[in-house]
Amino acid sequence: MQGWTPPGLWALLLWLPGLLASGSDFKHHRYEEMVRALFAVQNECPYITRIYSIGQSVEGRHLYVLEFSDNPGIHEALEPEFKYVGNMHGNEVLGRELLIKFAQFLCEEYQARNQRITRLIHDTRIHILPSMNPDGYEVAARQGPEFNGYLVGRGNAREIDLNRNFPDLNALMYYYEKNNGRNHHLPLPDNWEQQVEPETLAVIKWMQSYNFVLSANLHGGAVVANYPFDKSRYPRIRGRTTHADTPDDKLFRKLARTYSYAHSWMHKGWNCGDFFDEGITNGASWYSLSKGMQDFNYLYTNCFEITLELSCNKFPPESTLPGEWMANREALVSYIEQVHHGIKGMVYDENNNPIHKAEISVAGINHDVTSGVDGDYFRLLLPGTYTVTASAPGYLPSTSTVTVGPAEAIQLHFYLKKAKKQNLKQKPHKSKRNLSSHKTSLKLSPR
Repeated sequence: MQGWTPPGLWALLLWLPGLLASGSDFKHHRYEEMVRALFAVQNECPYITRIYSIGQSVEGRHLYVLEFSDNPGIHEALEPEFKYVGNMHGNEVLGRELLIKFAQFLCEEYQARNQRITRLIHDTRIHILPSMNPDGYEVAARQGPEFNGYLVGRGNAREIDLNRNFPDLNALMYYYEKNNGRNHHLPLPDNWEQQVEPETLAVIKWMQSYNFVLSANLHGGAVVANYPFDKSRYPRIRGRTTHADTPDDKLFRKLARTYSYAHSWMHKGWNCGDFFDEGITNGASWYSLSKGMQDFNYLYTNCFEITLELSCNKFPPESTLPGEWMANREALVSYIEQVHHGIKGMVYDENNNPIHKAEISVAGINHDVTSGVDGDYFRLLLPGTYTVTASAPGYLPSTSTVTVGPAEAIQLHFYLKKAKKQNLKQKPHKSKRNLSSHKTSLKLSPR
């Protein structure tokens, strides 16, 4: 039966270091220990997991991802792709430990036939990257929880802040907003691969390889769910930056609240000496930053990402990890479940061939998504009635009206007819001018 370990393997597995029986203890994992813990989960649940590397750090450490799916390694049409990313800042370690524990939890609960977890794994392809910055972690870990400075190990081995290292697409987006330009999948600057760190490059290539729908980036130094945009559209007003909303602002607020209210205390607002109403904040409203990962997800891919600040202490002592796990466990599950809301469907031609990169637009929301290689698309939406249009070069657009409820995503398929040559209209030219902003100074900040 899928999801269960063949009895003949039990004797072998008992000898594996870091098995779930011993690996469930709460502790801080150095790089080798983290790798052993991930492979232990894969050995315990081989039929629903896969481990793969998306690249290497500056010092050559693999960036390992643990995937959960009923068909590991395979994208199933209409099954959404989800990702969790931890430890982007090397000294913000709680997310790393939570994701290791979460992987063990998913495996154990699947084996115990927990219906909720079983359904989640069968209906979702979940990718877990516990550490985006393993080099920085090792620097921070050598200091330890007691003596870790606020910035010790934050950056990678070259001391570059990875959350200020993605191509700046916000400047281009804000220009396009004023000039009726593209509203999604913005072009990358020339020579962008030479301008980013190896860890950033690996994550961008990862985003290019998988059609992620929803994501969260786990940080520390505050307790709040932060949503895009991170970069302000305008200069400071009276010393403060202003709210920079995306076209999906209401949806992002709902996603942030989902995590905040499922967390034991995030939603209460007062944490770490700061107050955030409902435990959520718009990034730019808190403080503006450029070249961050969550804005890049929204502007370059189909993925909606928020940033989760999970602890006042960036490197909490091991004794606090069990309590932190219990505070976040339900929230980690509930947030993944949000990937199953809105609409999804297939885009076909008249011969039932899937159409890749068809654009799905929703009237009144100036942010489109595109179909994947298999022709499937996913559009997160709040409950309501929407007018949705699918279009692709060489085809006549097709429009439908759909009512979205609060439960599972509504399936809405499109069949596009080939356009006659006289009906083909050249789309307006979209400028690919690189408007990347100047470097911003390093801020002593959680994100």
